[in-house]
Amino acid sequence: MIRNISILTLNDLAITIKNKTILLVFFIPLFVFVTLKLVDSKPAVPEKVKIGLIKNEIYDQKVLTSIKSAPGAFAVSDIADLEEGKELIKEKKIDALLLKSEVLIVLKRQSITTLTVLESFQALQKAVEGRNVNWISKVESLIVADVQKQSLPIWILMLVLLVSFVIMPSQVAEEKEKKLLVSLLQTPMKEIEWLLSKVLVCMILICVSLVFLHMISDMKIGFNIHYILFLIIGSFCFSAYGVLLGFLCRNQATARTLGVIFYLPHLLPAALSEYSAKLSSVAPLVPSFQFIESVKKIIFEQSTISQLSFELTYLAAIGLLAVGLSYYLLKRRWLM
Repeated sequence: MIRNISILTLNDLAITIKNKTILLVFFIPLFVFVTLKLVDSKPAVPEKVKIGLIKNEIYDQKVLTSIKSAPGAFAVSDIADLEEGKELIKEKKIDALLLKSEVLIVLKRQSITTLTVLESFQALQKAVEGRNVNWISKVESLIVADVQKQSLPIWILMLVLLVSFVIMPSQVAEEKEKKLLVSLLQTPMKEIEWLLSKVLVCMILICVSLVFLHMISDMKIGFNIHYILFLIIGSFCFSAYGVLLGFLCRNQATARTLGVIFYLPHLLPAALSEYSAKLSSVAPLVPSFQFIESVKKIIFEQSTISQLSFELTYLAAIGLLAVGLSYYLLKRRWLM
């Protein structure tokens, strides 16, 4: 009995090593470790806080003098009017805009940038006056939404990546493993037809999951053609990405492993970038960051497709590149 159990256990371990599942045992803890190293252990204080001051506003002289006399802590920008200041905040060219009524306008109240700005003002005020009365009487956020709606872009990204990196690679690898793909290609069906059908299936699954998410949740955003078009382009990008991952694998187990390996680095840095200065510098390296940031701009800032032309082109280019590479591997009968 013990001998049989031992043989079966060793056999299962050997299969785990053969199909690369063992990589997850090492990759997931390693990725968590690296991510925690990137996340700031304490609120990061940048060299300078980019603060905007409106030219014609009459500020408290003590506050104005203190800000301008601390060039190492604040980078002051002269703003023509309130509307220009709001646009600069949305474009993240300045961190906050100070009004004469001691009101501070920020992009998002619950963010590391806002926390850093407030801490910098508090430290400056304490150094000048030596007491704990804040110069800032009120903080106004340009993005006003409840917690559920603010979490919507993260849930959207999770669904898109789950379908693209977990479901689709396994499905492609299954057809390769069971020789179904080879059989199909012996019919009059062309390679590009099969490839485009797989991308289309993945896009449909993503769209169905997103529609269901909006139906069962209270996070209604209404009909927005720019939102719908961008989700379609984003689903095309990651669907093509997922098909390519499936082509790189010989069997389903390897595809699931590779999918998870790609899933985590695309999810966590993009989702947590606004809470960490270090992650915000790493996150733009993955296409998921461009996707989630654009979704946020459309939902919270009412941005349009024309204003997101770079992000749209970037995601479309990634999708077309993935389709091209998949077609090349398909023509070469990669791992078939």
